[in-house]
Amino acid sequence: MPKSAFFSALQAELDRLDQAKVSKRNENVIESFTSDPSPKAVIQGKQYTIFNSNDYLGLRHHPVLKEADHATVEKFGTGPGAVRFISGSLQMYKDLEQAIAKFHGREDAMVVSSAFATNVAVMSCLIKGQSKESMVSENSLVISDELNHRSIIEGIRAASIDSTHKAIFKHMDAEDLRRVLEENKGKFARIIVVTDGVFSMLGEYQDLAKLRAVIDAYDATYPEGIVLVVDDAHGVGCFGTTGRGVEEVCGAKADVLVGTLGKAFGTDGGYVVGDKVVIDYLRESAATYVYSNSISPGTAGAALKAFEMMQEAEGTQLLKQSRDNIALFKKLMSEEGLVFAAESTHPIQPLLIGDPAKAKQVKLGLYEMGYLVTNINYPVVSKGRDEIRIQISAAHTQTEIETFVKAVKSVM
Repeated sequence: MPKSAFFSALQAELDRLDQAKVSKRNENVIESFTSDPSPKAVIQGKQYTIFNSNDYLGLRHHPVLKEADHATVEKFGTGPGAVRFISGSLQMYKDLEQAIAKFHGREDAMVVSSAFATNVAVMSCLIKGQSKESMVSENSLVISDELNHRSIIEGIRAASIDSTHKAIFKHMDAEDLRRVLEENKGKFARIIVVTDGVFSMLGEYQDLAKLRAVIDAYDATYPEGIVLVVDDAHGVGCFGTTGRGVEEVCGAKADVLVGTLGKAFGTDGGYVVGDKVVIDYLRESAATYVYSNSISPGTAGAALKAFEMMQEAEGTQLLKQSRDNIALFKKLMSEEGLVFAAESTHPIQPLLIGDPAKAKQVKLGLYEMGYLVTNINYPVVSKGRDEIRIQISAAHTQTEIETFVKAVKSVM
């Protein structure tokens, strides 16, 4: 049959990925978790300490969030029943959006099914939206940091613009952004600058104050101005003194901020905050919001509780514990002579390996010793920059961190 040739081509690509030691589909299947303060994953009956989770504050197992989830399900059911403009707009979603907007000091917020879907919506809609005289896609330029997350890239692709409406600036280089803005004066009405806040592979963060200074200097040069969009999925909730992410660390704000509920806040889903006119426009134009169900009611209830907790004493203590654990881990790793792939003060602490096969061996070696970590390889990172992405949680105990570092040293 003709399609067998197509399936053979698919198999050949799978074989290539397997041989390169970069395949991702054979993931560990977690059967349950223990009830420890720092829960262990149970895989085929064996317990594993988790050092590869985005649950930076340990909230996904927090009893208060579980109780909020259960109570909300009892009130609203297990699902929204429809997309929001039909019959699925629940009061819990509005309560959560108001709490998110208040947390970030913005006029409004919009919750979407995932942070990936949020970025696709934000980028495609702001690029393609109507301007006074023409489609913005015909009159705008999007400028992206060269190491932005795949979701941002897909959002730009979804806008269906050609290469003349896209530009790249060097990674975390505000002066290179200045160069791009200078070169494009008089060519476009609107500029959209987009960047990750915290870059997920290395734990580095964009200096928003430097970007903001460059953008503000050129804003009046373009008839419709320059809009700064920041995806701070890895920063919100765990980065900064009060967990408000890279904006707090840098003392500068984005015009449109994308965040997630699925990392530090311990639940699931994505969100965007900004001026009300921007959020209202996205509610009307974002396909991943208009035509896709929202997060489950229980998830929304748990997320609302997480935002409340972050502004209470317990949230302050969790953030302090996170910082203390990161400092301890970095100190112990340095004492063992182990090399980080980047200088990071974020829970993401990447161990540089430099070879895909070796990175996989290290991961498997730690797995045999009862630890879950993730090897990151090209094309997710540059060739020769293969790493073990270690993620430190506020829930980790001092003993867990100490024994883990000894295990890493042993495997290496």
